[in-house]
Amino acid sequence: MKLLEQRIVSDGIIGAGNVLKVDSFLNHQMDVEFLNKLAEEFYRLYKDCGVNKILTIEASGIGIACLTAQFFKVPMVFAKKSKTKNIAGDVYTSKVESFTHGTVYDIIVSKNFLNPDDKVLIIDDFLAKGQALLGLTKLVKDAGAEVVGCGIVIEKAFQDGGEIIRNSGVRVESLARIKSMSVEDGVEFC
Repeated sequence: MKLLEQRIVSDGIIGAGNVLKVDSFLNHQMDVEFLNKLAEEFYRLYKDCGVNKILTIEASGIGIACLTAQFFKVPMVFAKKSKTKNIAGDVYTSKVESFTHGTVYDIIVSKNFLNPDDKVLIIDDFLAKGQALLGLTKLVKDAGAEVVGCGIVIEKAFQDGGEIIRNSGVRVESLARIKSMSVEDGVEFC
């Protein structure tokens, strides 16, 4: 999606360790009008798949997932990174290793919000190593539901996450795929 690629070039900041900061418009300060266009693109890509639930992981994917859910007119659920007192009853859980934070944590979704009749579209801001998506797809499968696909805003195609998820049989649609990036050379798209 050229619009997103242009925004990454103009407003993205490349940091040490292959970190791309897009927090000025995507995942800290949110340009809602711009994100709405991205959500509309996810709707265009998956509108014929029977999606009845959107799933993401806290916290950075919540904004784009909410906007995407509006287009589908379906609920959005987010996997929590820790169990809280307001999650009553049984939960689905999976372990996820965070590329950005360098930690392993459990993600949790109440069994009240994922059901066998759900057709789930997973939405996230980044795809790097694929661990978050593996964890989210496990939650959906544990519920007996169907993953119709994953909508990713930015995929770091030079890392193996996209290949891992696609090889597992899950459809992945990334709005921008980065072939390479460096402080010296900037961003090159696939």
